[in-house]
Amino acid sequence: MVSATVSRAETYVYVSAATDGKIDTYRLDETSGNLKSLGDVDAGTSVMPMTVSPDRTRLYAVVRSQPYRVLTYAINPSTGSLTEKASAALPDSMPYVSIDPSGRLLFFASYGGNKIASLPVGLEGLVKDGAKQVIPTGHNAHSIVSDKSGKYIFVTNLGADAVLQYRLNGETGLLEPNSPASVQTKPGQGPRHIVVSPDNRSIYILTELTGEVIHYALDAATGTLAERDTATILPPESTLEPGVAPPPPPPFSQPLKPAAASTTTPPARIWAADIGVTPDGRFVYATERSTSIITAFAVDPETGALTRLSSIGTEKQPRGIRIDPTGRFLIASGEKSDRLSVYAIDGQTGRLTEQGRYPVGKGANWIEIVDVP
Repeated sequence: MVSATVSRAETYVYVSAATDGKIDTYRLDETSGNLKSLGDVDAGTSVMPMTVSPDRTRLYAVVRSQPYRVLTYAINPSTGSLTEKASAALPDSMPYVSIDPSGRLLFFASYGGNKIASLPVGLEGLVKDGAKQVIPTGHNAHSIVSDKSGKYIFVTNLGADAVLQYRLNGETGLLEPNSPASVQTKPGQGPRHIVVSPDNRSIYILTELTGEVIHYALDAATGTLAERDTATILPPESTLEPGVAPPPPPPFSQPLKPAAASTTTPPARIWAADIGVTPDGRFVYATERSTSIITAFAVDPETGALTRLSSIGTEKQPRGIRIDPTGRFLIASGEKSDRLSVYAIDGQTGRLTEQGRYPVGKGANWIEIVDVP
């Protein structure tokens, strides 16, 4: 009698260390939450945003130093190791990348370039060609995300206080403005990162400058957003002042002048960074960098509304958070920290409990977690 061999699923964690120019790799123990370092790969100075193919065989990493490019890595399912397979030029420095649910397009947003772009994903999940489409946006395009159906794409413009709405043409693979083409946030909120609820009924947008999470209802028939409510990251006793968006760049013809030296200490300002939702949709988490906290929110199962629960201190200047596919652990990185923090998520209350801290490269910012069968 021959016994069947049951393969054990593995979960790998990838963290881009921008200052070191490396991607650190870890194995996540889904029982204890422990991380085991598996080494790193050289990617390039200012390697930052990353995303993973829907079939979990490819990792895409953006290098924000010249020459701007996106790298395709093959994920070894047995070891978690990364092997570079392709490189493609990008039209600007891109602080955000995501992939459509079909795995056929990568989407990018350029904060300094005020644009978004898409690149085709070719055979074997490789990205080799240049931009398929480049679209000018409002001031400071910060993130670009597809809904779960892949039909609708949303883009935050931090400096313009707007969320752009697009349809993806299934025949051409091109983005087309929806109607209306955008929705405005309140002045000075500075919409930054986007997360879509697992049931595709809600969109949550983190505002960098006011430290809030805006809850939008998503109309599945039209792909348009309707604002429903807002929750704050900071505790009531916070004394942080709202952040300020950078001014638009001067015209090319205008002579450059050195900035006047300031003799006053600037006030501490709100500086929110990242947002995530548990796979069951019950809890949302967001980070704020000036106070180095993670705040938990409960999600109303009927309406999608958020209720602020509590905040905990985390790694200094927390840039990235990710929740593992089981919804049991949250991992946080800090741009000014040499450690990662792993937290256990209480499935009933959403409370975070620190499980451990682990060494990571300098400038750690973006995290991806991949479960491989």
